[in-house]
Order: sequence, then C-alpha cells, then structure tokens
Amino acid sequence: MDGKNQKRAMLLGVSAVLLWSTVATAFKLALQDLTPLQLLSIASVTSVAVLLLAVIRKHPWCDVVAYWKKAPLKFAVLGALNPFLYYVILFQAYDLLPAQQAQPLNYTWALVLSLLAVPILGQSLQRSDIVALVLGYFGVLVISTRGDLLGMEFDSGLGVALALISTVLWALYWLINAKNATPSEISLLLCFLNGTPLVLLATLLVDGMPSGMEGVLSAVYVGFFEMGITFMLWMNAMKLATHTSRVSNLIFLSPFLSLILIHSILGEEIGGATYIGLVMIVSAVAYQQYAAYKTKPQS
Repeated sequence: MDGKNQKRAMLLGVSAVLLWSTVATAFKLALQDLTPLQLLSIASVTSVAVLLLAVIRKHPWCDVVAYWKKAPLKFAVLGALNPFLYYVILFQAYDLLPAQQAQPLNYTWALVLSLLAVPILGQSLQRSDIVALVLGYFGVLVISTRGDLLGMEFDSGLGVALALISTVLWALYWLINAKNATPSEISLLLCFLNGTPLVLLATLLVDGMPSGMEGVLSAVYVGFFEMGITFMLWMNAMKLATHTSRVSNLIFLSPFLSLILIHSILGEEIGGATYIGLVMIVSAVAYQQYAAYKTKPQS
C-alpha cells in the first residue's frame, strides 16, 4: 500500500473548500471593526500558533531550525511576501470593495501564475494560456464595472488595483516556493515566523493594536482557517489522492459558495455582473488547467 486514499482525500478537500468559502465573509466582518493591519496582526499570530502545533507534532524542532539555516534569506523574502505584503494589500482591497468584487478578483491569481512563470521559471506561454488570460481578465472587467463596460466606472479603482496586485504577490510567493525542498508545513511556518514580526511592527507604527475585542474573533477565525489549518487540509488531500484532478477541481466550488455566504451573512445583493464575471474567470482557470493536462505526457 502506498498510503493513498481517494475517499479520505475527497473528504479533506471538501472540508478545505467549505472553510475557504467562509473567509471572504470573515474578512469583511473583521474589517468592520479593525484596520487591515490590525486584522492581519491578529490573524498572523493565530496562524503561527496553529502552524507551530501542527509542525511539532510531526517534526523535531531541530529539523525546523536546520531547514531555516539552509536558506534564511529565502524564508525572509517569502515571509515578507506572505503573510506581510500579500495580506496587507488583500485586506485593504476588501476594505475598499464589496466582498462580491474582491473575492472573484483575487481568484485570478492562477492566471497571473502562468504569466509570471515565463520569466521566472523559463516556461513558455501557450495559446491556451493566452485564451484563458483574455477570458479571465474580461471577467475581471465585467465584475469591476458591474457590467457597465462602456461607462468604465468602478466602485473603487484603487480597490480593484490592490486586489489585482495581491494576485501578483501570491503568484510570486508560489513561484519562488516552487523549487523549495522544505516540507510544506515547515516552509509555511518559517514564512510566518519571518513575516509576522514585520506585520506586528507595521501595525504598531501605523494603527496601533486594537483596544477592544470587536472584530478580534473574526480575525482569529481568519488566522485559523484562511492561513493555518485549511492549507494543511488541502495539502494532505492532495497527498492522499489517487486522482489528483478530482480533488483539485473542488476548488472551483469555493467562489460560488462564498457568494452565497456573502449574500446571506453580509447582506450584499449579488449583481448579475458578478455571476457572469465569476463564471468567466472560473472557466478561464478550468480551461487552462484542462489544456495543461491534455498536453502533459501521459505515463
């Protein structure tokens, strides 16, 4: 036996997708009472605690230190990207935009990944990538303008720009991490151990720590589920899967489930343009993945 278990992989994958579907709503709830930096500081500290507990259950601490000593500069750079810069910019985008706009725009990071892989990993841009990029970013335009493509008016042009910048940072994080031989959970912990002090320092200098408990529980929820345990659920699902594509395709459910929660909990009326644009973005990502699978040599 090779330890594979498709049924368990699907269960873990569904659990991860359901949890990820809640975080856009949690972002907006926390941002009602906290600044983006305050939200990030609480979430980051929570995530460090969760990741520490998860890692020390599987690995001796000396192994964690040894991996850090092999590439301290790389983990410093990765920590500056995630959690610091990526989430500061993402949370600011959520602060400026309705959740129904910010969430689908952030989903385009998979398209950015294919663009940045050209200069960083030396990969070539395929025709399917170009088609996906055109379709996906047309969907971005539909969502950002609420379907008024001729008027070209945005709820927040800065918010849209920040949401798209966050996708570049997230894609950069994964591309820099692509050749990292460190176990995923240790790598994530080391990134947060490097990035969280930057988050706390920035929060103290700019906003100060929150004085009350308003928004704190939502921020803890974000740290626990967006940055911590859900990532490990997904990682383990992919490791256990005998059919990886069946698990990875579950991620396409997340943005649609998220819209249901945004409507039912935040009370946002979901516009038709949001659904149309999201379908375009998800279709672009799905087509890109399908094309990559079809051109991959089959063993």
